[in-house]
Amino acid sequence: MRNLIALFACSCVTFCASAANDPAAAAAAKLAASVSRPASAMVPVAKKAEPVEKKAEPVEKKAEPAEKKAEPAATNEEEAEVELSAKIAQRLAALRERQQARATAAARAKKLADAKRRQDEQAALAAAAAAAAAPKHGTVWSYEGETGPANWSKINVDWAKCGTGNRQSPIDLRDGIKVNLEQISFDYHPSSFSEVNNGHTIQVTVGGGNFITVGNMAYELQEIHFHRPSEEKVNGKGTEMVMHLVHRSAEGKVAIIAVLLERGQPHRLIQTIWDNLPLEKHDVVSPSIVIDPTDALPERREYFTYMGSLTEPPCTEGVLWMVFKQPMQASPAQMALYSRMYPLNARPLQATSGRMIKESN
Repeated sequence: MRNLIALFACSCVTFCASAANDPAAAAAAKLAASVSRPASAMVPVAKKAEPVEKKAEPVEKKAEPAEKKAEPAATNEEEAEVELSAKIAQRLAALRERQQARATAAARAKKLADAKRRQDEQAALAAAAAAAAAPKHGTVWSYEGETGPANWSKINVDWAKCGTGNRQSPIDLRDGIKVNLEQISFDYHPSSFSEVNNGHTIQVTVGGGNFITVGNMAYELQEIHFHRPSEEKVNGKGTEMVMHLVHRSAEGKVAIIAVLLERGQPHRLIQTIWDNLPLEKHDVVSPSIVIDPTDALPERREYFTYMGSLTEPPCTEGVLWMVFKQPMQASPAQMALYSRMYPLNARPLQATSGRMIKESN
């Protein structure tokens, strides 16, 4: 409808522009003006231009059907526009509704996911706390990393002394009190043996009947094993290896003799042990030959002594330590063979904590 009105207005302007020069055009302009003005305003004009008006009547009569035909078209166009606008509004409303539904679902899913994540985190924290509070009874330990000496006390509750004890071994043997220490009495003889590479050292179990006596207490030799480098130090200085001879009394008390090893001539006892090494870890070999534990001892028997602990888990305290002053020798080849298996299996030095250290004059 707005388009028809605009077209009609343009026609009026055209007729008016040409009325000044063309009488016929002027008559047409008057006719257009009469159409656009109210009926009361048309009466005087019609009287002055009666002849033209009469001639224009047929034209006006002929234009009536066209105008009558245009009205339904305009009405249909407006109805179509209204209908299209309604459909677009419906479509947009539907899209907004779906968007809102998706946003609501996403928000609900995120809320559920956040709640689940918080629940899982709380469960994990609770489990970790329960695990931390639960007593530990691990059995795996080593000389390095997470299972190394710094964490031995955390692996097993029965190894608490490894972290809290104040009489731990090894220590740096310095500032010892020189006294006339009692000589250690040895009653060793050739004995059967078995050996195993236990994953921490080469351990030799010695047949029964080998004893030492010190402080009116008899201790039977149980085993011989090795560390690299020496766990003990004398005035801050250690050796490449050390051999420990572990004894136990009938009452269960432990006494350990430490023999420091340095490079030099081949060691007879060590060579016999190396000759019978098992091929696999944890395999036990029981040779048909015998060993003499006396071969493990230096010629001079002066020693340091103090009260300490086992140098591996469970780090039990109350151990009597006797460290010979004179080292023994082992060949470079014998040292190299052991280093291939255990380049490092020594516990770090522990605090002396005011303990008394005695040494032979």
